[in-house]
Amino acid sequence: MSDRAPIHLGSGEPVLLLHPFMMSSYVWHDVAPALARTGRFEVFAPSMAGHNGGPTTRSWFLDTNTLADHVEDQLDDLGWGTAHIVGNSLGGWVAFELERRGRARTLTAIAPAGGWHRWSPVKYEIVAKFVAGLPVWLTALLLGQRAARLPGAKAAASVPCSATPAGLSDADLREVIDDVTHCRAYYQLLVKALLLPGLMELANIDTPTNLVICEKDRVLPHPRYTKHFLQHIPDIDRVTTLESVGHIPMFEAPQLIADLIIAWVDEHEPRLREVPPAG
Repeated sequence: MSDRAPIHLGSGEPVLLLHPFMMSSYVWHDVAPALARTGRFEVFAPSMAGHNGGPTTRSWFLDTNTLADHVEDQLDDLGWGTAHIVGNSLGGWVAFELERRGRARTLTAIAPAGGWHRWSPVKYEIVAKFVAGLPVWLTALLLGQRAARLPGAKAAASVPCSATPAGLSDADLREVIDDVTHCRAYYQLLVKALLLPGLMELANIDTPTNLVICEKDRVLPHPRYTKHFLQHIPDIDRVTTLESVGHIPMFEAPQLIADLIIAWVDEHEPRLREVPPAG
């Protein structure tokens, strides 16, 4: 396992799916087919720069602008001027940047990162969490898939992923380890987070936006990490709370996430509801 390929399925309205920090396109492996099976969506889920399967970067400093640049290049290659953009965690941060550039038809931000000012205590708290996870990352680098057999491996890996260890299957655990051990952006993005502010232009958003809060998020727990978005997007269209799921809800509730995306797109592209599902 390594060098994760992008997911590209279906035909219809373009839907872009962006993954969290240290993960890859794999987190959408159940959601993307569920969207494509409707016969209404062309779904593209890339791995972002510095992540497993994503483009390499030559700089020790990697920021969300650079990540968005790479994603924009891929959108251009697909011939997509705009898309319905769905982002989780770091992917949510990049999704907001793409919206700022005029590339979003709708925006679904699932537990998005970037909800802080330059000197916000919450920013340093989140960086500290990932620094505290350094021994886990080093263990995965050293042992590879053997790390999955260590006592407490699933419990440790589930913290940034799911509400409980039971929310992460054995197969998902192996893929998470593969993604983590092939993430070249670990240091680059942490340095970026320390030096730069988060999302500061949210008040200018004019794209239909659904902010999705994960009730059992152990990385960006509500309300500390979501109040920045609620305060700086005064006319946010929708706030959705998902009960009993963690930071990457696609592991625990992929059909729920697919249904949420479909409903949000349908609400703003009503003609799509007239197209019968494939098959």
